[in-house]
Amino acid sequence: MSLRIPRSDTILAAASLALVIALLLLAPHGLLDKADRAAYAVCHRIPERTFELAGRPLPLCARCSGLYLGAAAALLALAARGRGRAGRFPAPGYLLILGAFMLAWAGDGLNSFLALLDLPHLYEPTNRLRLVTGALAGISVGAVLLPALNVTFWRAPEDRRSVDRPTDLLWLLVAAATVVLLVSSDIDALLYPLALFSGVMVPLLLGLLFAMFYLALRRREGQAERWADLLAPLAIGLGAAFAMIAAIGLARDFVSARFGMPF
Repeated sequence: MSLRIPRSDTILAAASLALVIALLLLAPHGLLDKADRAAYAVCHRIPERTFELAGRPLPLCARCSGLYLGAAAALLALAARGRGRAGRFPAPGYLLILGAFMLAWAGDGLNSFLALLDLPHLYEPTNRLRLVTGALAGISVGAVLLPALNVTFWRAPEDRRSVDRPTDLLWLLVAAATVVLLVSSDIDALLYPLALFSGVMVPLLLGLLFAMFYLALRRREGQAERWADLLAPLAIGLGAAFAMIAAIGLARDFVSARFGMPF
């Protein structure tokens, strides 16, 4: 039986989709430029810290490319493992490993920031290392985000962990390695697939988070029985993500013009 969708949700979802369409139709008009604009809200996009393909920087810097693409790759890998509806977090031992990946990402980011400021740092950062630690952080985010989404969205998520055995972790590591190899491949033909996927993943991941927050705010967690029941909250989350991206982009434009920020 389908979940009854409140009229307020229907109205808000329609308004959200209208906002998304309006923002997509606004400048910039090129697909790659739109991907750049989406990334502009969440990433510093320093050219020296960004991989290039076909002479054009990717929308996200090396670290953010690893993070966002790694999270997406993790969700796909776990779904392929049959864990798409897993409702429990990774087993404690694997949580420690994933936590170590996050610490490596944070530590490399701090070291890179100190190097940017010409302050003492442990080692010379490289884009490949930024990409690797970002991808490891990305699969960690994906492994934790998946059960959080399932518990928030579904009435009956599966009583299984997203990561519960060595094979699961191996699949995640393969997903991270795939992201690293593709982004750093120097294969010009990958420009459009990687750039567009990067640009799409920013509002999609943010939209999922906003959808979770919306359901929690309305105290309607764990009620969906089929995907049709999630259309309204997902549309509302996507609209909120686009609105946030647009607002941050405009604010960054203003600050850059007003104070002459270099990026």
